Amino acid sequence: MFKHILVATDGCALSERAIAAALDLAKSLGASVTGVTVSEPFHLVGIDAAVSVTEPEDAYRARCDKRAAGYLKVVTTTGTKAGVPTSVLHQYAEHPYEAIIDAALANGCDVICMASHGRKGFRALVLGSETTKVLTHSTIPVLVLR
Repeated sequence: MFKHILVATDGCALSERAIAAALDLAKSLGASVTGVTVSEPFHLVGIDAAVSVTEPEDAYRARCDKRAAGYLKVVTTTGTKAGVPTSVLHQYAEHPYEAIIDAALANGCDVICMASHGRKGFRALVLGSETTKVLTHSTIPVLVLR
């Protein structure tokens, strides 16, 4: 069925559940897993709380890389314990959904696994959803966990 699963993570508890589910699925199918997390590129002015106008670009990137390493360590550590081959990617992109889809295509993944917060109504409209964007734009299957 699936041979290579891409799992997207933003470090939240739901993402960790999606990682566990992706690794369980991979183990049962004899598949491999690639974990991906996406950071916003450096901007002098941004709406993301992680962006500080007074912070130099190299310090921003170092902080993003450190945070991403923590998120992705969950994939490699849990994958190793489960005996599932894993690899990880940290991408910088304006639109995380595009980076997730591009990573899946570039790495030959045949399914994307990710969590959804399940926001509804006005909150979903205002906050948006990377999961919804991946579902809308992906040409490969997407497994959504809640």
